Amino acid sequence: MKLKILVGTMTSTADYVAQAIQMDCADIADDIEVLLMDGRDISVFDDPQALYLICTSTYGSGDVPDNARALYDSLDATPKFLGHVRYGVIALGDRTYLSTFAFGGKKFDERLQGLGAQRIGDVWCHDASAGTMPEELATAWCREWLALAAATAPAQTTA
Repeated sequence: MKLKILVGTMTSTADYVAQAIQMDCADIADDIEVLLMDGRDISVFDDPQALYLICTSTYGSGDVPDNARALYDSLDATPKFLGHVRYGVIALGDRTYLSTFAFGGKKFDERLQGLGAQRIGDVWCHDASAGTMPEELATAWCREWLALAAATAPAQTTA
C-alpha cells in the first residue's frame, strides 16, 4: 500500500504526527511518504495508486496553516475531478476555540469531497487542550484507518 501524508503545519506538530505514523505504520503500508504542503497544488493528487492522508493543524480563526494555503487554494482555483482519490483526514485543533475547532482539516475535507474524492472513515480530530499526545493517538487511529482503507479498496484488475 502506498500512503502519501500531506502535512499542513505552523508549529511542526502535524509534521511530528506524520513522522510518527510513518515509523509506526511501516508494517501496514510499505511505501509511506511524508510531504509538507509547501508550494504544492492540486497535482499532488495525480497518483491514482496512492492513498492520501491530510494531516493538518488549524491556524488563526479556523484557517489552514500558511504552508497549506497554496494547495488549499488550488483546489478552488484549478479544480478537477478527483474521483480516483481515496483519503483520510487528521485535523489538529484546540477545543478552547470551539467555533473553529479543527477547521484546518475539516476545510480540506469539504473541498476534497466537493471535487469527488472519497473519504475513508471519519475525520479524526485531536484536541490540544486535552493534554494527550497527538502522535500516540494518531498512530493508533491510523492503524485502524489503514485497515479500513485496505478492506474497502477497489479490486485491482489486470488488463
